[in-house]
Amino acid sequence: MPEKKKKPAQVRCEDCEHYDVDDSGEYFCTVDIDEDEAERLRYAGAALCPYFKFYDEYKSVQKQN
Repeated sequence: MPEKKKKPAQVRCEDCEHYDVDDSGEYFCTVDIDEDEAERLRYAGAALCPYFKFYDEYKSVQKQN
């Protein structure tokens, strides 16, 4: 029986700890990267981003208690 290949996990910038919103309501990445790397990541997708860190809102609430 052939082995099934696993699909890569779906990763979205919206799920990242570094993805934030500014005062005007625009979303952006807070990681300080140069323009070339930003363009590469824009086309490659968040799955290949070396700075991706899953944002767990429950973890931040636990720190407040």
